[in-house]
Amino acid sequence: MNTIRKSLIIGMTVFGLGVAGSAAYAADAPAPGRHGQALTQEQIAAKMAERQAKFKEMVAKRQAALHDKLKLTAAQEPAWAAFTAATAPKLPAARPDRAALAQLSTPELMEKRQEMHKQMLAQQEVRLAALKTFYAQLTPEQQKTFDEAARHRHGRFGGHRGGQGGGMMMRHG
Repeated sequence: MNTIRKSLIIGMTVFGLGVAGSAAYAADAPAPGRHGQALTQEQIAAKMAERQAKFKEMVAKRQAALHDKLKLTAAQEPAWAAFTAATAPKLPAARPDRAALAQLSTPELMEKRQEMHKQMLAQQEVRLAALKTFYAQLTPEQQKTFDEAARHRHGRFGGHRGGQGGGMMMRHG
């Protein structure tokens, strides 16, 4: 009976070391590309720039469509310009370095996250103020159109459909 236990303990230890070793190897390996090849930092930056350009184009199309639906008057155009400027999606600065984050203690990491959330909340407050100012310039019919467009974009109760992040009004930093 002792021999079986010893063999089992030795086997589990060897297995555990193998899993830990493969996890360490995977952490050191560069991020694989779509077909398994490693991407360089330049390639990652190029893909990110491409995504950002596509996102900006999509936002511009949505804004143009909403502008057309609202049938804004000349007097409302300055409010529209201020609204779109204030609600333009802000692209985040470079992501935090994973190695630096890994060195932080749990309380430090939580403080870092809380700081990021405070920045996001401040951005949302600026956007909300701009939204309220613009919304007040709209006629009741335009407000109804705006509300329908916002509900369609953000789903029921302001949630995001299919895991897609916000839109022109509620985009997170």
